[in-house]
Amino acid sequence: MNVLIIEDEKPAARRLGRMLQNINIDVNAMLHSVEESLAWFQEHPHPDLIFLDIQLSDGLSFEIFETIEIKSAIIFTTAYDEYALQAFKLNSIDYLLKPIDSDELKQAIQKYEERQPQQKAITLDFDDIKRLLVNPIERAYKKRFTVRVGQHLKMIPVDDIECFYSENKGTYIHTINHRDYLLDLTLDQLEEELAPQTFFRVNRKFYVNINAINDMVSYTNSRLQIKLNSFKSHDIIVARERVRDFKDWLA
Repeated sequence: MNVLIIEDEKPAARRLGRMLQNINIDVNAMLHSVEESLAWFQEHPHPDLIFLDIQLSDGLSFEIFETIEIKSAIIFTTAYDEYALQAFKLNSIDYLLKPIDSDELKQAIQKYEERQPQQKAITLDFDDIKRLLVNPIERAYKKRFTVRVGQHLKMIPVDDIECFYSENKGTYIHTINHRDYLLDLTLDQLEEELAPQTFFRVNRKFYVNINAINDMVSYTNSRLQIKLNSFKSHDIIVARERVRDFKDWLA
């Protein structure tokens, strides 16, 4: 992996470089201004990944994109959150606020790696297969969702989500804080994003969080009605054909 850091504060750049070395990622170069970055891109191939501060000594790093078509993936690193919406319009993987947390850095790297195509086939011998059967690889599911609130972006941890529901052709998040947010995904698309041990699709309009279930009541035609801790806007009914799977999920 070819990695570039663009950061005007040299101590912060060196600290990030050390954090990356601790997870076995070497930094090819460190740049500190818009002007220096523009000159560097004229002379070097684009790296795989750029860690990019937004406010540099001679302007905003967005000015680089106005001159050069950057082909690299980008992880923004900044002390300011007001540029998040503009950053996500670019080829960005993540948006890390300073001081950068080591766990969040690892998650951002993992997110980058998950987006890369497989370079070669993996060959497993018999012993490898036996180990996988005993200790299957745990898939990485979404830990947070990003939603727009006006001109801002807000990150919502999945632990704060009671349910996902569809209404008027939109998909919404309902949180434990009694708030609803429009999500730019369909319920069908969420199937690949949600940990199945935590979220269950009870019908075509609702995914519920097992930790948010407050009560369950018998309903007509052998169905179940679910009552969540705070969501009261609609009745949540487990579809009859899903009741058995739902009970197995609870077990």
